Amino acid sequence: MAKFEYSAQKSDGEEYKGIAEATDRFALYEIVRREGGHITSLKEAGTGERWNVDYWFSKFFGRVKEYDKILFSRNLGAMLSAGLSLARALAVMERQTKNRKLVAVIQGLSSEVRRGNSLHEGLAQYSHVFPNLLIAMVKAGEEGGDLAGALASIADGMERMYTIKKKVRGALIYPCIILVAIVGIGFLMMTKVVPTLAQTFAQMHAQLPMSTQVVIGISNFLVANTLLALILVLAVCTAFYLAMKTKPVRRVFDLLIIKTPVIGGIVCEVNAARTSRTLSALLSSGVDVLTALSITGEVVQNSYFRAVLKEASAGISSGKPLSTSFASHEELYPAFVGEMMAVGEETGETNEMLKRLAAFYEDEVDRKTKDMSTIIEPFLMIIIGGAVGFFAVSMISPIYSLSQNI
Repeated sequence: MAKFEYSAQKSDGEEYKGIAEATDRFALYEIVRREGGHITSLKEAGTGERWNVDYWFSKFFGRVKEYDKILFSRNLGAMLSAGLSLARALAVMERQTKNRKLVAVIQGLSSEVRRGNSLHEGLAQYSHVFPNLLIAMVKAGEEGGDLAGALASIADGMERMYTIKKKVRGALIYPCIILVAIVGIGFLMMTKVVPTLAQTFAQMHAQLPMSTQVVIGISNFLVANTLLALILVLAVCTAFYLAMKTKPVRRVFDLLIIKTPVIGGIVCEVNAARTSRTLSALLSSGVDVLTALSITGEVVQNSYFRAVLKEASAGISSGKPLSTSFASHEELYPAFVGEMMAVGEETGETNEMLKRLAAFYEDEVDRKTKDMSTIIEPFLMIIIGGAVGFFAVSMISPIYSLSQNI
């Protein structure tokens, strides 16, 4: 297979450009002819990129960001709504996209479509890039004859979830910066200030309290083994990262997050919003309930919430209502979730109730993340005050004793 860049003209005179894969140029002529156009110029693509460092870096190390996927879905849906064919819309997307990794993916999608495959079959070839939520929604849209509407719907849903994620991360940036600053200042104090004071205490043969001896001991270790200390910190971080990949440790961490004051409540509401938004989008597009629950389980990251979704799937298979499992786990999903689902099932408006739930909890998360910095600030002040107080008492009390002796 070779990759070609070409310019073509449709029967109505419209000119367009594209990149496609074909066995040879004659096969490409046949592909474009079947699309209702004829090639006006053609050249093999990629010949000038083989020595391009940016090209190879993006090919092997580049990634498609979440927002790029949202723009891909929204723009592709908009072009299909405007009447462009799928192949033509993908060609336009290919030219407009700046992300090299996504460009390569779109080129692959274009080739799959030109071979006669559906868009969801092409997306399935890139399941490492596109989430199963998007693939399932596109499949439902193609089967229902409303691919443009399905793409617009999934773009809205993905954007709302992306916005929630950004707000939660933004609320956590402030405390993280404060904690990093404390660690950095503490390291400088231990390696620059404490050694000078320790030398003074030693010369004056001062009697040091236990807290001072602990501080000086830590300082001596950091000064003598700075590189080793940094390696130990890196090793601990690496071990924590690898441990988080294991199921038992992940379960413990997930439970700790849920039980953490303030944070736990927001986590529950974030997952309630994600579950409601994803289920609503999938069910309204015609995806069956069991598949929708399975895909929603991939969107929800906490293992305890995934377990509820698996339980709901098993319950539906045995004839139980969807709301039953959610109502029996009010420690994870707020009681309002189970109640609204039950009302939706009784009235036949489950999708509408799920949309209302998603909007409600998205607003709740938005409000609480705005107040999070105010809520966390007193706890940070206690931590900072405790650290500064311990250091001050440890280092000032010997100086005070020496001044009295003099």
